[in-house]
Amino acid sequence: MNYLEFHFEVHPVQPASEILIAELGELGFESFLETKTGVQAYIPEEDFSGLDKENLTILQHPDIQITWTSRVIAQQNWNATWEKNFHPIKVDKLCLVRAPFHQAEPVDFDIIIEPKMSFGTGHHETTYMMLKLLLEEQLRDQSVLDMGCGTGVLAILAEKKGADEIMGVDIDPWSYENAKENVARNHCKHIQILNGDADNLGETTFNMILANINRNILLKDIPKYHSHLKRPGALLLSGFYLKDLDAVSAKCRQYDLKLEKKLQKNDWVAAKYVH
Repeated sequence: MNYLEFHFEVHPVQPASEILIAELGELGFESFLETKTGVQAYIPEEDFSGLDKENLTILQHPDIQITWTSRVIAQQNWNATWEKNFHPIKVDKLCLVRAPFHQAEPVDFDIIIEPKMSFGTGHHETTYMMLKLLLEEQLRDQSVLDMGCGTGVLAILAEKKGADEIMGVDIDPWSYENAKENVARNHCKHIQILNGDADNLGETTFNMILANINRNILLKDIPKYHSHLKRPGALLLSGFYLKDLDAVSAKCRQYDLKLEKKLQKNDWVAAKYVH
């Protein structure tokens, strides 16, 4: 399968780049890298149906200018592309997310990720904040669900923190395969990766559920998350903007899930809900 790589030049870079990423995600783009001048974005060639003012509404904004170029990347060439751009990420001096070719550092949690086309390297604000929230949790002997697991980085950290029953779920076949590879690469023994969505969970329940997905999917699936969450339990959510927090919190309150903590990085938010 070939991918299309888009280089977007965005002015002003922020907050326009964040809005652009959110809209591209709705169009099927799977992976993003923020640059000094805008965004790099990737989508399977077969899923791309074009970009115009009808399906990318940010192009209608009078104060935002966006131009782009694109090229086809064959699947076997993806490694060279991300190796050129992927740098290690350190969270709170405790957790290092790095590629296999990066040198290890003395941290409590060393995670090796080969992301390919999957979302979740720690570079994006939402993944970084989810890692930060997880670092604060006591997970020993806990069960954890990672919805939209992408590379599997959150599930891997959960195991390294002591969780002994972990499930990662992603609807994208590429992410499913990539997460399994990264689980093996980090010698994890307690993580099961499934290809599907919240309808594939059966009757399993968890002490903690993680979901770093876009706002619309979160709002749709919060009732399902609630039905698979033990009491007491915690739901950690990200993938949405500060302006969406009230809507997400209101949906959670319908299911007796109360906002306990939130983190903000630029305009993105991660939030912890408990019941």
